[in-house]
Amino acid sequence: LAELGREDEALVLERDVYARRVAIFGVSHAHTIGSGLNAAIYMKRLELWGEAKALLDELLPTARRALGPDHGQTLTINLNIASVLHNNPQRTRDDLLEAETIM
Repeated sequence: LAELGREDEALVLERDVYARRVAIFGVSHAHTIGSGLNAAIYMKRLELWGEAKALLDELLPTARRALGPDHGQTLTINLNIASVLHNNPQRTRDDLLEAETIM
């Protein structure tokens, strides 16, 4: 769907997948974390900055604890937090400093 320019529909589906994986596997499972990350990426594409940041902030400590700080998904969550902070047109100086610290 996203490749067809239908990110809004893709986000609806990814939110559903994430919710189902939370219910089935729990929040600490790698598949659940990956689905949450995918949902946050669609939120970012749709410029839902606050929602994307909130989900990424929720995922990060779980990913660090469950997967480790150097795991690919954990690093990708960090990268996306920095991206959301940097690309949000309503960013503050503190947001840019936080993004720089993450990178």
